[in-house]
Amino acid sequence: MISRRGFLKGVAVSFAMSAGRFFEPKYIFGMSFIGPKGLPEGALRESIMAVLPGKKPLIKRSYRPPNYETPVRYFNDIFTPNDVFFVRYHLSNIPQVDVKRWRLRIGGDAVDKPLELSMDDLKRSFEPVEIAALNQCSGNRRGLFSPHVPGVQWGYGAMGNARWKGVRLRDVLNRAGIRAGALEVTLNGADGPVLPATPDFVKSIPIWKAINENTLVAYEMNGEPLPQWNGFPARVIVPGWTATYWVKHITDINVISKPFDGYWIKKAYRIPSSRFPIVERFISQETEVDTPITEMVVNSLITNIEDGQIFRLGHAIEIRGVAWDGGYGIKTVEVSTDGGRGWQSAELGRDYGRFSWRQWSFVFRPPRRGKYTVMAKATNRIGQTQTFELIWNPAGYHNNVVQGVGVSVV
Repeated sequence: MISRRGFLKGVAVSFAMSAGRFFEPKYIFGMSFIGPKGLPEGALRESIMAVLPGKKPLIKRSYRPPNYETPVRYFNDIFTPNDVFFVRYHLSNIPQVDVKRWRLRIGGDAVDKPLELSMDDLKRSFEPVEIAALNQCSGNRRGLFSPHVPGVQWGYGAMGNARWKGVRLRDVLNRAGIRAGALEVTLNGADGPVLPATPDFVKSIPIWKAINENTLVAYEMNGEPLPQWNGFPARVIVPGWTATYWVKHITDINVISKPFDGYWIKKAYRIPSSRFPIVERFISQETEVDTPITEMVVNSLITNIEDGQIFRLGHAIEIRGVAWDGGYGIKTVEVSTDGGRGWQSAELGRDYGRFSWRQWSFVFRPPRRGKYTVMAKATNRIGQTQTFELIWNPAGYHNNVVQGVGVSVV
């Protein structure tokens, strides 16, 4: 069997960290980012705007590996533009892949006949599918945890909504032949560690999730080829689940008959058992203490007004935002303008599918001058709603505390 290292040489992968020029961001001096209240002082101090090749200015959270956040104002669009879509990596060797020589290998002990597919094979041999879905980092809003926890100190912008086009993963796996006893599917991309002792970023998903009709191998994003920083030439799309499973630069997919024991599933991206209202469980990887993070929790975000903003009395204030969950669909969004004492229903925008976020709006006519705290609370179709108190966990996941934005009317 060809080793992964040998395979990567065969598909003409070069690593940006070694090349330097491709990776190097340009810093935008004079463009400061204050950030949401509650971010650690150090994170605020390091919150500078930077431009990666092919991107507009994003908020730098870390340089190596590259982690860059989307400014909230771009979330007023139903689909987040490719050139401002957030960037998330765990490892610092970022690949540049020659798509003409790229191959996707399907193997593992639970397939009948291993496959090797080119991009042309994917596009010509399988039915194309497009789905609107939110891609959100598991640690989005981690920087707002109190007490603070280690990890990338994300504010609100480690997410983005897009139209993803590709082929169903189940169609690819069926071509290889899934054997009885298949339990999980492992996913490996071309990005890699700098040091050999660092675990490669390999994930697994349960077989039932892999063969779900909505799980894709995508090669387009918002009608264009995947951007380099978002997984070119192909990535896995697992709608409803957090982005840790959406493996970028995908090269190897293996169907296995035993629970995967890699670091990024056994040790990382785990949450305390029974703390969150999770429906889709990863049972083969659960313990009595913790379980892999899976689906996103119901959440919302105010996108068009900022904390401390000033408005004039006598003018209506349109409040806009987005709401989302793990794929059950948003039922209602309620808005409070008095710090949570009273709530009124917001108007929901067009439904682009249960995995897309849902836009909402509310018109507020302040009755008097003074300070107001605007809040938004989403509820999904299975009755889950946002919390008012943080469900603390050591990795800083699933922050869906109801947001409050303070404004003044003069």
